[in-house]
Amino acid sequence: MISKIALLLLLVIAPLFIAAPASAQGGRAGPTGTIYVSSQGLYYDTFATADPLPMKGPFQLLENDVTEFGPGDPGYLGGRWWVDVNDDGIQNEGDHFFLCPLLGPGRPTP
Repeated sequence: MISKIALLLLLVIAPLFIAAPASAQGGRAGPTGTIYVSSQGLYYDTFATADPLPMKGPFQLLENDVTEFGPGDPGYLGGRWWVDVNDDGIQNEGDHFFLCPLLGPGRPTP
């Protein structure tokens, strides 16, 4: 009987420990941050969902947490970012590719 109670407690309590890291960051499991969209003059909150991504498909340049296009702009790729780690101006091996969607609404201050 005691082992059944212990198992039941484990099944109830274990998910709370698994969910704790996500709730500590506002319900998101990945790192959070802010990105400035220069064409809109707005800051957007973001969080990492996939890091790193394989270098397949289109990516939008992100430099020093600043990008040209944001939500609603033609050219915004939904948060698929490329950081030119090797400073050669070309998307290639050695650069960083990841997914961080921008969360609206944007705001004028960080």
